[in-house]
Amino acid sequence: MSKLALLGGEKTKKTPYGSGKRFGDEELRYLKEALDQNTLFYWSGNKARQFSKRFADIYGMKHCVTTSSCTASIHVALGALGITAGDEVITSPVTDMGSIIGILYQNAIPIFADLDPHTYNLDPKSVEEKITEKTKAIVVVHLAGNAADMDTIMDIARRHNVRVIEDCAQSYLTYYKGKLVGTIGDIGCFSLNDFKHISTGDGGMCIMNDQDLFERAFRFADKNYNRFSTDPAATRRIEFLAPNYRMSELQAAVGLAQLDRLSFICKQRNAYGTRISEGIKDLPGIYIPKIEKGNKSSYWFYMFRINEKEAGVNRDEFSKALAAEGVPNEPGYIPACVYEYDMFLNQNAYNGTKCPFDCKYYGKDVRYYKGLCPVAEEILDTAVRISVNEFYTEEDAEETVQAIRKVADYYQGKKL
Repeated sequence: MSKLALLGGEKTKKTPYGSGKRFGDEELRYLKEALDQNTLFYWSGNKARQFSKRFADIYGMKHCVTTSSCTASIHVALGALGITAGDEVITSPVTDMGSIIGILYQNAIPIFADLDPHTYNLDPKSVEEKITEKTKAIVVVHLAGNAADMDTIMDIARRHNVRVIEDCAQSYLTYYKGKLVGTIGDIGCFSLNDFKHISTGDGGMCIMNDQDLFERAFRFADKNYNRFSTDPAATRRIEFLAPNYRMSELQAAVGLAQLDRLSFICKQRNAYGTRISEGIKDLPGIYIPKIEKGNKSSYWFYMFRINEKEAGVNRDEFSKALAAEGVPNEPGYIPACVYEYDMFLNQNAYNGTKCPFDCKYYGKDVRYYKGLCPVAEEILDTAVRISVNEFYTEEDAEETVQAIRKVADYYQGKKL
């Protein structure tokens, strides 16, 4: 049993993780083309149009609407689907606030369903239990590049006449039973934030096949302007409130260059995450993320769980020991389930009011509290998260596996 670096032993990973340049000459070329247009407005230039078409083609979809972020994309999807005051929208409690903001901006009520303990995605049984006469949509978060159980969720949605939005911010080129996530529900939403698989600094997309949904989403992303009308006077006949979430030509230009790298990036991330799982799957008390048969993950990050009783060590101690071995990591993902944030506990979405929770169009009592989704809370309390990057090498993967095994073996030895 090797002595842990935390206790003065030799650390496992002594070299830095691989790194590389994410932006270069191709981005500059597309940016120059955008600047040479003498306009950076998406409706006047051609970069946003080119980007939309290429992204839709990659996913085999008819339409793509570009936006300023994935937060915006989810809001656009909700607006296009007609989600409004008093509606309920079911989603995951382990996600970025970007999945939730649009629900509240539509004065709808977020309803949190519990998660599968091994995929970290929505548990369909919990989703169905949360459906009421007020439920109008489900925002399915495909966390960290892993696909949710879409067949079961879509079956539930169809039976209850509920629409489905896929939050694919962390899941580019993620496959569910041979289908790309983002193409299964009514609308798929993506992120171009600087920390995602590909980036334009910030930006987002919605993809869909339905023509009416496309036109509604397009208008909702652009202040409800009807730019499809041949009557100039009709362009600004606003029918309902909508934000300005337009993508600029500069963002789209960078995005075009980034799309050239997308396949390589996701392939590398899949290989890295798969190698970690293969290398540690036999360790007692270490629960690897479950990738269902027929699925393929693009690993935005890699997160495994610690069963303290089986592993002989708690999550926090394991995390510290692993960091000392030269593997940077974080305990958990977000600080707590989203519904444990003060905004939900105090029902203070719009400062100084209880809207939309006490909205007359809702007419129900909703409460958020610790214990609402026990599996989700347990995931956050027992998870260790390590980064994944397309520039990481096979050596990085092997040394990471060795470090995890060394820490796990040490505490197993102490347990015995």
